[in-house]
Amino acid sequence: MQSSNRRRSLGRSPSGPWGRGHNWYRGDCHVHSVYSNGGELTPAELVADARSAGLDFLAATEHNTVAAHGAWARHADDDLLVILGQEVVTRSGHWLALGVRPGQGVDWQYDAQDDVIERHLHEVRRAGGLCVAAHPYAPYPSGTFEYPYQGFDVVEVWNGQWTSDLPWQADNEAALAEWQRSLVADVLQARWMPATGNSDTHLKGQLGSPHTVVLADELSVDAVLAGIRAGRTWVAASGAVELSFTVVAGDRSAGIGERLQTGDEPAVVRVDVRGVPHGTVTLHTEQGEVYRAFLPGTGSGSAAWHSDAQESAFIRAEVRDMEGRMAALTNPIVLR
Repeated sequence: MQSSNRRRSLGRSPSGPWGRGHNWYRGDCHVHSVYSNGGELTPAELVADARSAGLDFLAATEHNTVAAHGAWARHADDDLLVILGQEVVTRSGHWLALGVRPGQGVDWQYDAQDDVIERHLHEVRRAGGLCVAAHPYAPYPSGTFEYPYQGFDVVEVWNGQWTSDLPWQADNEAALAEWQRSLVADVLQARWMPATGNSDTHLKGQLGSPHTVVLADELSVDAVLAGIRAGRTWVAASGAVELSFTVVAGDRSAGIGERLQTGDEPAVVRVDVRGVPHGTVTLHTEQGEVYRAFLPGTGSGSAAWHSDAQESAFIRAEVRDMEGRMAALTNPIVLR
């Protein structure tokens, strides 16, 4: 159990969501209300929708303003953690500042050529926050992400619907492919950037599609952000999708975002999925896709594959539905 000075739901008492223990928690870390351009829902409506969707937390990320922080505080309750944040909309891309202090705003009037981004990232981290490169391939002015990923903690590879005919929808396939390429180089250098996925909610019916599922020591701001920062997360298209992903070598095992010392023993990779009828499970390493299995009509099934550290430096899983749209994806398990 963490000490009682941990940041909880907008500073609420320990009777709130804080203290629910080491577990997987579902949350949407990119949410807009009527305080953002294009937002049609109030904070109260979004909080109610989050509960209906079975979410444990959400992050309030209004465009370039913290004016809604007080409104979010009024509507959060004991069964839902609200993380205060901001979507920082600059001329060279958008990024999420998650876990800022109440009323703490982040400057947005600059671009990549101004060479000031590191200072603003440092200010967020100094407050205990997390910096997320948002929808890097969004096809609208200022949407394309032009800053180096190296200064950020996490990259949002899944933003909103996986595929869409909407002209403003982010190109998630391109973001995922770029992240995969970065993993190949970064894991071999003992560093890698975790991926996340969020709805970027503006309209009714978008919340939680997709959302991030994080393994945290408790349901508090600090614990959830720590889990995301460490890559102990996977992304789900909806609350109906469930996934378990582990690697076992001898008497040792590792889960998402962890490292496994395989030694000379073969590693058994296992994926268990529910909620994706006629879906496809694939495993990916630095060699690209290395394994494929198909789920039955019930949507529930398991897949197993054998590997070792000589074959693979990391392994991650994807699940797609029968139309080829992403239903779930994981951060990697690193093999040593």
